[in-house]
Amino acid sequence: MIDDFLAADTGNLQRVEAAVRAATAAEILPRYRQLAAHEIVEKSGPHDLVTAADRLAEEHLTKSLTRLLPGSVVVGEESVHADPAVYDALRGDAPVWIVDPVDGTRQFVRGEPGFCTLVALAHHGEVYASWTYAPVLDELAVAVRGRGATLNGTPVHSGSPAPGAVLKVAMSHPDYTSDAQKRALLGLRTEGIDARSCGSAGLEYLAVASGAQDAVAFNWEFAWDHAAGLLLVTEAGGAQSTLSGVPYRITGPNDLPFTAARDAATAERILDALRSGAEKKGPAGG
Repeated sequence: MIDDFLAADTGNLQRVEAAVRAATAAEILPRYRQLAAHEIVEKSGPHDLVTAADRLAEEHLTKSLTRLLPGSVVVGEESVHADPAVYDALRGDAPVWIVDPVDGTRQFVRGEPGFCTLVALAHHGEVYASWTYAPVLDELAVAVRGRGATLNGTPVHSGSPAPGAVLKVAMSHPDYTSDAQKRALLGLRTEGIDARSCGSAGLEYLAVASGAQDAVAFNWEFAWDHAAGLLLVTEAGGAQSTLSGVPYRITGPNDLPFTAARDAATAERILDALRSGAEKKGPAGG
């Protein structure tokens, strides 16, 4: 069913792209740098925001994507916030559209260009295609399982870091995690690794897929943040793994933190640093 839908001669890849662009044009870009105070709401705290653009874009995509693939369902960040049971569809029999309508909501609220819309198509826990669209940056990345990845229509390859180069890594902010995971993440603050806090997860994955960044390390596992980007990185030639050495699964649970990197050797180097940090005893330092 999914293979037939994604076949090159069906035009469905382009129809999904058009749906993503349409939702962004209708619901997100008109509110870029135009948000009213009442259109911004805190969810779990000041670092977890939702806007009218998030909600309306997800509603727009839910209608258009399920129309393109009858019988499919949507697992979106905002629908799961309203009803956590929606997440269980990732383990069901229906094809699933995994949607993050505005990935990088804090950047969007601040009027910065570093946000994107993420869509992935999955079935039985496997991700088959993904779309990463950064409208202000005018970047659209598409990945299809077994068929590679493109950025604005041009094939993209992650490559490998130069021998001996300091690795550029984006990671979850250690303050927003458990003590054990904080210790693991702080293991990245070591010689040979230049680690910084991440922005939009989708754009960090795109940077890895295009070779502009060497790796990411994240300590949260919501599928809408990672499904699109992990397929993009792996189809560009990169590698990904959880702390226990097995791949991240959209259905969870996963041994956190996990990494995605430009190549397998870099992924293993990041995992070694995370494991070294995790093995340290006592309270995690800053």
